[in-house]
Amino acid sequence: MNLHRFHRSSFSVSTPHAWPGARIGLMGGSFNPPHEGHLIVARTALRRLRLDRLWWVVTPGNPLKSHEDLPGIGARIEAVKALAHDPRMLATAFESELGSPYTSATTDFLQSRYPQSKFVLVIGADNLATFHHWRNWREIAGSVPLGVVDRPGWRLKALASPAARALAGVRCAEHEAAMLPDLAPPAWVFLSTRLSHQSSTALRSSRSSRSNAAGEI
Repeated sequence: MNLHRFHRSSFSVSTPHAWPGARIGLMGGSFNPPHEGHLIVARTALRRLRLDRLWWVVTPGNPLKSHEDLPGIGARIEAVKALAHDPRMLATAFESELGSPYTSATTDFLQSRYPQSKFVLVIGADNLATFHHWRNWREIAGSVPLGVVDRPGWRLKALASPAARALAGVRCAEHEAAMLPDLAPPAWVFLSTRLSHQSSTALRSSRSSRSNAAGEI
């Protein structure tokens, strides 16, 4: 991997600071809106993987989902900041400057820019269940360790997913989760945690219902 794979403009992409040896979790998403479930995933990853930083990577939009009614990236950044008060958590939108919505481009870019930092891709169990649909998912798994955090209703689907089966031989024991950032990929761990049933979809639906009800008064 090297920076020559990216557009000339990528040299000016603004990212949070990553120092040599830093253990950094990357938690990407549309965060429309961010909620308690996201916060639990972030806190669990920080604590159990012993990360120095957790970057909330606010994406221009999930390439597997519709972008209809997606708020501007600035508004979503502010929403993340309002929710995540831990100083080790940083909200960033640098993906919008890369010119690619795909996680493989993001991890490739960061590892090229910060080759001595230790990045971990932090995802929810719902993401692991569909990970095999992500572009270049095998390349992603082979380039960064994966920290998978449980989400309500997704544990069994995630652990039975094509990606989980394909990577079964490199799964780290949960009690050894703190070692994950130091392991050479492919490597992953599944983390059990307190569950929140909040979801962005449900929150958007509730918000829409309230707006419609107010309009009928």
